[in-house]
Amino acid sequence: MATKKKTKAPAAKSAKKTLSKAKNSKAKAAAKKPAAKKTVAKKPVAKKAVAKKPAAPKAAPKKTKKAGKVKALFTRGDFVVYPTHGVGKVENIELQEIAGHKLKLFVIAFDRDRMTLRVPVAKAETSGLRKLSSRKIMDSALEKLKGRARVKRTMWSRRAQEYEAKINSGDPMAIAEVVRDLHRNVSQPDQSFSERQIFESARDRLALEVAAVEKTDIEAATEKLEGLLSSSPDPVAKADKNAADPKKDSKAA
Repeated sequence: MATKKKTKAPAAKSAKKTLSKAKNSKAKAAAKKPAAKKTVAKKPVAKKAVAKKPAAPKAAPKKTKKAGKVKALFTRGDFVVYPTHGVGKVENIELQEIAGHKLKLFVIAFDRDRMTLRVPVAKAETSGLRKLSSRKIMDSALEKLKGRARVKRTMWSRRAQEYEAKINSGDPMAIAEVVRDLHRNVSQPDQSFSERQIFESARDRLALEVAAVEKTDIEAATEKLEGLLSSSPDPVAKADKNAADPKKDSKAA
């Protein structure tokens, strides 16, 4: 008898293949999915205790001096010297309100210039306001007038600026130097107009302080200065005298 062929085997094989394909596709799909990250609870970091710096003590507000408590260097009726204006007289000390601030002011009159100046009492020293020079200082200044002129060999414009600065300094010694250097004797050439102006300004400024110190008038003080200047050595006259004296020439030879 002929044996019957088994027909069930191919069907079983195909079923196995389909099952294996399904398994493989599931495995691939599972591999493609990213693994879920495990969330780990972070431990709270302990904050480091920082020592706080002690707060700097607040600076105490500066006490502003009241106008009434500022000590006045001068009193009413005193003669004073302001650098750019010369000798003046304190007519009054008054209290004024300026921009909401009360200021104590010296009221200074300059009769020669017909001018009144108000200087804050608190700024009197810094502004250069000073009392009259002592007799010793004035004597030293007057001694300079007897000396020989010392004129620099520079342009007149530069020398004029130096002379003006000395006059406006208010220093009697410096002013006396200007008077000495710009004075002209009879034998010397005449001054130019600008030289004459600066000379007279310095002479009058010095004469005013001399008059205030010696308690005389301006005319008497000016005459005193002119007398001292006339006694100063004249370089031109001295040269003429030496040229006329043959004995000195022979000794020099």
